Amino acid sequence: MDLGLEGKVAIITGGSGGIGRGLVMEYAREGCKVISASRDVETGKKIADDARAQGLAGPVLPVATDITDRASVDAMIEQCHDEFGPVDMLVNNAGGVATPSPFEDIDDDSRNWEIDLNVNGVVNCCQAVSKDMLERESGAIVNISSNSSLLGEAAMNVAHYGGLKGFVNSFTKALAWEWAKRGVRVNNICPGWIVPHSADDPGEGSFWNRFGYEQMGRPEDMQKAMEDGTLYNMSGLPIPRLGRPEDIANLSLFLCSNKASYITGQMVSVSGGAWMP
Repeated sequence: MDLGLEGKVAIITGGSGGIGRGLVMEYAREGCKVISASRDVETGKKIADDARAQGLAGPVLPVATDITDRASVDAMIEQCHDEFGPVDMLVNNAGGVATPSPFEDIDDDSRNWEIDLNVNGVVNCCQAVSKDMLERESGAIVNISSNSSLLGEAAMNVAHYGGLKGFVNSFTKALAWEWAKRGVRVNNICPGWIVPHSADDPGEGSFWNRFGYEQMGRPEDMQKAMEDGTLYNMSGLPIPRLGRPEDIANLSLFLCSNKASYITGQMVSVSGGAWMP
């Protein structure tokens, strides 16, 4: 679909993860100029190479970025200005769980790591793009939350993370209201389980490589378990298939486009019907 985004500048955080790869590739496919902001710049370079090899219309520039450090975010924005120009779109995709555990066992280091990444990182990036968007009275932000903020069972052993994503949900609405009359739209996507097409797609820092494959199996194993009806938390989904990174990317692209110009402050769960409000 041509969403009229060709030549627009998009920043995608967490671009080296599973969902991140899908976002980077699909935004490039639409002809966007993409900054892939991630600590794992080597994986970012591999994704950029893949985008070029596929002949995607938009360029991809990996930039080493720690979103928990405002100075690092500002340096990324400066590099974006130098290479592509002002920011039109921001996708706050970076986030994650330190280590799954019963809530009573989570330690301070894990809690603070999750707060920095899931809360402070989103705030840092929104503030960093505010000048570009508010001065031009134009821009779109998509925050990536989680079904863990919506369903108790989806937050099993990640209760703290689910609560932090609840902040993202509320923050999205508050910022959308504040910036609506200034030309900037802010929306929110809550993914369910989104599975990479290949175990080699996510970078080392992705939760898949840290604990996801061990707990859930590799993508091909998950596909078989889904077909067998034995996949934990997913086999009973109303839409009986695995969620894939492009499912998030497709909605994100729509929300950033002028076809969604009358939509702001909204939250959509992309999870095969696991959550229905």
